[in-house]
Amino acid sequence: MPKDDIQSILRGPILSDIGSSVGLLSRLPVKVDLDTAKSRGARAAWSYPLAGLAVGLLSGLAGLLALGVGLPPMVAAGIALAIQVVVTGAMHEDGLADSADGLWGGWDRDRRLEIMKDSRIGAYGVLALVVAMILRWAALSALFELGRVMGPILLAAALSRSVLPVMMGRMSQARPSGLSRSVGRPPEITLKVSFGIGVGLALFLGGLAGGVAVVAVVGTTAACMAVANAKIGGQTGDILGATQVLCEIAALCAVLALA
Repeated sequence: MPKDDIQSILRGPILSDIGSSVGLLSRLPVKVDLDTAKSRGARAAWSYPLAGLAVGLLSGLAGLLALGVGLPPMVAAGIALAIQVVVTGAMHEDGLADSADGLWGGWDRDRRLEIMKDSRIGAYGVLALVVAMILRWAALSALFELGRVMGPILLAAALSRSVLPVMMGRMSQARPSGLSRSVGRPPEITLKVSFGIGVGLALFLGGLAGGVAVVAVVGTTAACMAVANAKIGGQTGDILGATQVLCEIAALCAVLALA
């Protein structure tokens, strides 16, 4: 194990870490050194917000292109949102649906985890997806109307992913297998660097609104952690995905409130 300080990141394969994060959190065709990625494991999670930037960049460019050809802001926002879903393979939305079904559809911890592992979607999952998509689309539509396109999308995409290593490092893993277990628990410096990158990008891209977005995302993350700990005793890949979607909504709403 490398020393648990900033040198463990600076001395590591930075580009490989970024490629691993992009490959994990999206469906973008990046080349990943599997041996290096496996050896790095959760230590590469510091670059999650940078993977978010890649997703946000494609989404924002699609929105700008749609506006550029004369489409109304509501349609452009829908296209930008659709690109996000396609680029990520809807993995975060899938986590939101599974988490909603499991956390509120089961009566005890084992049953909740069982429901979350089931590929079928229930009423809670459908409602969670519908509400989340409407909120994201409505927030983006309003921001596009104000001429705010690239900044808010990049901010929300990066900041919402910067908190995932924090959850991975500070919470127990609720089940003995799955994506979160396979990635592992990041060292303290990894989660600090990830969150630091997310905060820095939020302030750079949004100024005061970015600072408010940080507060909103921290509060949303804390709430997700509290619910997951109370319901299943820790986090899973589904919980991480659900948290990303909810934090993205929180960030967009915070920016919109100060726009």
